[in-house]
Amino acid sequence: MYRPILISLFISFAIAHNGNNNRTIDFPDLPGFKTLVCDLHMHTVFSDGSVWPNIRVMEANKDGLDVIATTEHIEYQSWINDIPHPDRNRSYDLAKGFAKSSDLLVINGSEITRDMPPGHANAIFLKDANKLLVDDPIEAFLEARKQDAFIFWNHPHWASQSPDASVPLDQLHIEMINNNLIEGIEIVNDTTYSNEAFQLALDYDLTILGTSDIHEIIDWQYRIPSGGHRPVTLVFAREKNEVSLKNALRNGQTVVWFNKKLIGKSDFLLPLINNSLAVKSAGYIPNTTIVHLVLSNNSDAPYTLRNQSNYDFYNATNLITIPAHGESIIDVRTIDKKRKFELEFEVLNALIAPDTNPIFRLVVKPKQ
Repeated sequence: MYRPILISLFISFAIAHNGNNNRTIDFPDLPGFKTLVCDLHMHTVFSDGSVWPNIRVMEANKDGLDVIATTEHIEYQSWINDIPHPDRNRSYDLAKGFAKSSDLLVINGSEITRDMPPGHANAIFLKDANKLLVDDPIEAFLEARKQDAFIFWNHPHWASQSPDASVPLDQLHIEMINNNLIEGIEIVNDTTYSNEAFQLALDYDLTILGTSDIHEIIDWQYRIPSGGHRPVTLVFAREKNEVSLKNALRNGQTVVWFNKKLIGKSDFLLPLINNSLAVKSAGYIPNTTIVHLVLSNNSDAPYTLRNQSNYDFYNATNLITIPAHGESIIDVRTIDKKRKFELEFEVLNALIAPDTNPIFRLVVKPKQ
């Protein structure tokens, strides 16, 4: 009598431990671009994290990531007495080796860890992290620039350096931005988000990033077995390689996926929505002027849409949810029969600026 229960438990265990529990982060490509799922800020025991680099690679593969960056604190080494390593590239070397049997792209980087200003920053695409270990913080940034690294400001709203969680923008930061010593900014870090950082990105044309900054276990921090997900940066690159990735980051071709929400500049967020949602079928219900519309979603985002159209619905209120990798039925009252019409929605779980939701427009051509 216990066999069905035991079989069920065994299947659940096998699914959970073989990565087949739909945890893969999945968004569509855009025309002319590959959508690369990236986590560009993480730590291991080679600075102040709690795991060996192979764990970061295994977690990334389970989450279907395309790219990770090893970004150990260049100056702050919690376990140096237990794990002495004179080479600050060691974490990268190990992670790259562990990733050889997968498609995961591992980028060499370091976190420049200084008081505010300038605060913390990640330099990625480094050739040699050791050369950033200098006394003067600006010299560390200049060395990263010399190595043609992409540099972004980490957690500018971090409460440990800004107790009210504001972004303490200093004249030094502005000078660094003007001199390409800061090219991007984290608007999302771990479980935190900053409207001010987002606005700063828009004002100074900085690349928008969201990262896990993970120190412990991804599954525990973001409750992935219960349906959560790590924050990531979706980078829209021509190809999956370091050169194309760096160019895309420098061109600001990113959207952040955070807590089931999409955040980014409209240039790429709107195309992402347009390539996620599509009319699967549309036709008039016999003897009515009501269009039976099936709207499909091929992304991880469960879109929440508020109707802003000139039409209302027969089977729903003005608030519609299109589940991730699912579909929803909307019966649209058109009053008279039309060869085509346009629906307009405000996307409530997306932002193109602080407190500003994008507008999604959908052309419907119903069968008569």
